[in-house]
Amino acid sequence: MTKRMKGLLILFLFIPAWFVLVGYPTLAASKPPEQGTFLPQFQLVVPDDSEAQGYLGLSGSGEFTVSEINAPVVVIQIFSRY
Repeated sequence: MTKRMKGLLILFLFIPAWFVLVGYPTLAASKPPEQGTFLPQFQLVVPDDSEAQGYLGLSGSGEFTVSEINAPVVVIQIFSRY
């Protein structure tokens, strides 16, 4: 086996190994929650519009969590762009 072929072989083995070590954990972390599990807590910005604040049952400024919305049911639609 020539030196050039050894270099190419190492390169072609390195690329998949790099993906497994670096890329896979990122892909695994981006999976949606399993059915029946809870949505993780995250912060949203309080809208500036007083009408939107009233609709959500919020006041003031800053951030809020979904659990702070004054409603019996909250429907969240999540869009994913690739």
